[in-house]
Amino acid sequence: MNLPLSRSVVDQAAHRRGESLPALAADPATRVVLLRSGRVATSADGARLDLWEPARLAALGPTEDAGAGPLEGAALWLFLGAYESATYLAAVLPDPENAGDTADAAGEGDPDAAVPGLASCTWSALREVGHVLGDRDADLATTAVALSEWHRHTTRCPRCGAPTRVELGGWVRRCSVDGGEEYPRTDAAVIMAVTDDADRILLAHGAQWAKRRFSTLAGFVEPGESLETAVRREVAEEVGVRVAEVAYVASQPWPFPASLMVGFRAHATTTQITLDAHEVTDARWFTREELRRAVVDGAVTLPMPTSIARALIEGWFGGPVPVPAVR
Repeated sequence: MNLPLSRSVVDQAAHRRGESLPALAADPATRVVLLRSGRVATSADGARLDLWEPARLAALGPTEDAGAGPLEGAALWLFLGAYESATYLAAVLPDPENAGDTADAAGEGDPDAAVPGLASCTWSALREVGHVLGDRDADLATTAVALSEWHRHTTRCPRCGAPTRVELGGWVRRCSVDGGEEYPRTDAAVIMAVTDDADRILLAHGAQWAKRRFSTLAGFVEPGESLETAVRREVAEEVGVRVAEVAYVASQPWPFPASLMVGFRAHATTTQITLDAHEVTDARWFTREELRRAVVDGAVTLPMPTSIARALIEGWFGGPVPVPAVR
């Protein structure tokens, strides 16, 4: 199964992470992925990344010594890897509200004021455009978002609380007191297309979702569990259905902020639904015709095309589910 965020074509080139970021930024072949507030800079239609030449971002760094992080008004620079003849970096720009706090009356410290053209960028959420980006761009954007989210949540040492320093192109943070290293973390989560003897699929509505949104069940793997055990536990906990056979399908990163979604097909041995009520407020069995009709009529909204949930549903359905009727 070819998943939108699993198209790994960029060489992460781990052996190059110790190279000087300013030197890489001085190379005219280098290109930069821009990020701000968890979004990536794209073309207006979201179909490609808006990649910049580093020289256009000279006012925002990078510097040789990142210290505890970027200087006020500068960007956090990350090494993403290489593809064909180019090296790719990411520049994580200060959030607009934070930049506003540090900028002076003349605009000093405001990236939009310091860099021509930055204010007119289109900022797109990866989960909304990941499926329309090309292979290279989807790979670059997924890595950039995952790394930037990790840095946003890992500014201090988990052992002593001291500030951590950015090293190895953003792939390590080192405690400024005890020297301990922290590496990017990934949380394993299972997501499953549950079907019964009649080949109906089980879809549920999460308590925090928009009305009419239905998707496959999912949940995080708990300590001491295998992936298969997590599938069975989550289904039983959320909807009271028992599952026997569990078969792996595919996986893809989901960096919101740091998950690896591992997809399965699971066969139910019971069909009676008993809702969890806290996490799941509705769950139903659908035949293909029932799901098609519900989606076309607007009674059910499916997960976004970038998600593995959509791929699991359409894998069971046999292809794309028809879009809702225009009203």
